[in-house]
Amino acid sequence: MTTMSRFPSRSPTQSQTTCGSLLQELKIIWDEIGESDSERDKMLLELEQECLDIYRRKVERTRKYKADLHQSLADAEAEIANLVSALGEHASFSRGKGTLKQQLSAIRPFLEDLRSKKEQRIKEFSEIQFQIVQICADIAGNGQSVKSDDPQLNEHDLTLKKLGELKGHLYELQIEKNLRLQKVNNYISTIHELSLVMSIDFLETLNDVHPSLSDTKDVHPSLSDTKDVQPRSISNDTLARLTGVIHSLKQEKQQRLQKLQSLGNALIKLWDLLETPVSMKGSLALDVIEQTEVEVEQMNILKASKMKELVFKRQNELEEIYRGVHMDVDSDAARQILISLIDSGTVDLCDLLSSMDNQIAKAKEEALSRKDILDKVEKWKHAAEEEQWLDDYEKDENRYSAGRGAHKNLKRAEKARILVSKIPPAVENLTAKVKAWEMEKGIPFLYDKAPLLGVLEEYIMQRREREEEKRRSREQKRLQEQFAVEQEALYGSKPKKPLGQSMNANTVLGTPIGRRLTTPSSRHGISGKERRESMRVTKPIPLNYVALSKDDSVSRGS
Repeated sequence: MTTMSRFPSRSPTQSQTTCGSLLQELKIIWDEIGESDSERDKMLLELEQECLDIYRRKVERTRKYKADLHQSLADAEAEIANLVSALGEHASFSRGKGTLKQQLSAIRPFLEDLRSKKEQRIKEFSEIQFQIVQICADIAGNGQSVKSDDPQLNEHDLTLKKLGELKGHLYELQIEKNLRLQKVNNYISTIHELSLVMSIDFLETLNDVHPSLSDTKDVHPSLSDTKDVQPRSISNDTLARLTGVIHSLKQEKQQRLQKLQSLGNALIKLWDLLETPVSMKGSLALDVIEQTEVEVEQMNILKASKMKELVFKRQNELEEIYRGVHMDVDSDAARQILISLIDSGTVDLCDLLSSMDNQIAKAKEEALSRKDILDKVEKWKHAAEEEQWLDDYEKDENRYSAGRGAHKNLKRAEKARILVSKIPPAVENLTAKVKAWEMEKGIPFLYDKAPLLGVLEEYIMQRREREEEKRRSREQKRLQEQFAVEQEALYGSKPKKPLGQSMNANTVLGTPIGRRLTTPSSRHGISGKERRESMRVTKPIPLNYVALSKDDSVSRGS
């Protein structure tokens, strides 16, 4: 029994029974062998040592496994923090309580969800960035060199804000691309018309500019072939080349027209000089002359229509310049005058266009001279709006409540106060600039049909009135507070209470004792009528209406 008691009991019940039976069998064998007690003790110590070594190795492996679990939890939490930061998520996660395996089981679904969101977000970023790079390459003129893996993605900033910025940039680039493509198509149409008139090889002309322009199915399907072509070039170089080709073709057309006219005049003179009869059959028939007259009349009508279009386009440009700098312009009257001049036929439309170009140039100069003042006017108007908002905000008795958006209003109020403090020097500076401008130009500076100096003077007067009103309000409040202090010093802060009245009456009513206003009527038992007349004479406005009503109720109880 002594020998068996040395074996440690560390295993379950079934293992203890097995070890016990083995020890019993070992004891029988030792008895048969005749082993001494020292040998038996030595063997048992060896068994214990071997068991300890086995347990120790198991404990070390288990301890390492525990450390690995802790490290896995730490790595998972660090990855979650990085993912939340990169994605701009507002969610937070805590491992909670329980075993390490339970904590890992709880954190894994959340981590997998964030990983899935990151993969989806990376996909969205990659697609948008690739489109941005592709359009930029198209505009630069090297679109063929772009590969799908070119865009570099910053995986540390995958927030929705950043994604929105990229989408906005892509939208702007798409608009730019569409405008360029539309401009290219218009240029191609113009080149096609000029090529037809002068019998020039249209496709060869476009191919000289850029090979991608040879496919004209978007503009003229009859001229396109069926093979696949590369996207149409919209680069700056292509636009410049197209512009140059159009300019050259128009010059060539003009030269040919002049040459044809010169040859026609020379031919007529030679016919007259040589008395060459015009004997070609039907060459001077009435229908030929009438057809020529009709063609000339149609061309004159087309010319007048085009000139009218140009005149009104100039008028729109002039009005847009005036509206942009807040200058008064009577659009209806101006257009009526133009229509009358054009319909009368007494004015040369070319001269009218030249005159309007001069007006536009003068309007741009005047707009430029007003720009500095208008910029300061916009800043002043913004500051005035913030000043009005700040006045309304400071009148709000609930502005410090913990309502939704209160912190934003507090921040806006801080910025508004800084901005409002800069209004007086800004208005003074603006007034000086307006006066200098009027002295230089000799005319009043009008802003939306009103003299700007008058608007500024009216604002200054209104601002002074508001400041005076605020000063009177502060003075009235100071007098009220002084009156309350004098009354408290004269009559005390607590009225006498009748026997049996609770000492915590004010606490029950919900008004702090330190804020209660004690009136003379409540101290001396004056009737309600006398008290009202007394208040009409002095006209004090109590600081705490609730405290006053409590004191009245106490005096009536007295």
